[in-house]
Amino acid sequence: MEFGMEFIPSSTINIMRKEVGFVVIGCGRIGKRHIEMIKATEGAKLLATCDVKSIKELGISEDCDHYLDTEFLFKDVEGIEVAAIATPNGLHAEHALVSIKYGAHPIIEKPMSLRSLDAENVLHEALQKGRFVFGVMQNRYSPPSKWLKEIISSDKLGNIYMVHVDCFWNRDDRYYRSGDWHGSKKLDGGTLFTQFSHFIDILYWVFGDIHPTHVDIHNFNHKESIDFEDSGMVHFDLAKGGKGSLNYSTSVWDSNLESSLTVIGENGSIKIAGQYMNEVVHCNIKNYTMPTLEASNPPNNYGAYKGSAANHIYVYENVMSVLAGSSPITTNALEGLKVVDIIERIYKLSEN
Repeated sequence: MEFGMEFIPSSTINIMRKEVGFVVIGCGRIGKRHIEMIKATEGAKLLATCDVKSIKELGISEDCDHYLDTEFLFKDVEGIEVAAIATPNGLHAEHALVSIKYGAHPIIEKPMSLRSLDAENVLHEALQKGRFVFGVMQNRYSPPSKWLKEIISSDKLGNIYMVHVDCFWNRDDRYYRSGDWHGSKKLDGGTLFTQFSHFIDILYWVFGDIHPTHVDIHNFNHKESIDFEDSGMVHFDLAKGGKGSLNYSTSVWDSNLESSLTVIGENGSIKIAGQYMNEVVHCNIKNYTMPTLEASNPPNNYGAYKGSAANHIYVYENVMSVLAGSSPITTNALEGLKVVDIIERIYKLSEN
């Protein structure tokens, strides 16, 4: 340390850091959640919002400037460091690339894109420009998910024999409204992209890559409202050894049924269940006592239907920590790319 220089603890440096300027691109249901999270995050400042619809049409507050075009947004607003992207799925990569071009770190709602090629382009440009890319896979923050990650990483189950994921939700005409982008092949992409990519992310995060071996998909009761399947059965091999399956549907009547993950291993078995894998319902592991976990946050509530865990605040805490240099990214661009790659391979196999 040079003479005369005062030592300042890292915690003090974080407090003294100037406010981080955020913008939100896409101000629908999820975009409004991002607006709330920015306002609730210490050190974050909402500079502007952007959407093709007006403030009046969106029903959002007028406490910051609103833009209808992303290029104009970035050219006109000074101090943008982070751009939260909550536009339709098919526009995520495009808006991430625009954000990176103007020097902002993108927070990308799931999925990162609808094609792995587009996700690769985002990753490449971010590396070239030295920008972080934050994925929104908030189910990783739920206590059962963190616990499962620790159990598998510490090899307490020994060899993994079987992993089964079951996701049975309701998405009916209350969700797929006429004229909306939901249900469009071009902008929505498919049920695995919009509804269940969170659970494919957990699968990849905990167990590593998977290799689909058989896929059977079908549209049972959404033929008038969506361009793709509403249900599917996927068999796969785990890259690290073992077999697995993914069964999913949005054809459940009236309300969500469950999202569960079952693991059969050499030294025991586990099942995480609930509507969105929010509770451990079975744990029987050799020489292991199940600890008491913190309660999971409730699901995102969209009125007639429910989403995944309301953990967006942790995403923003991670963004602030990463920008302050005090922690790694919870869900990075490569992991976002891998989720897109897995879904892409599942859909490709379904065509055979």
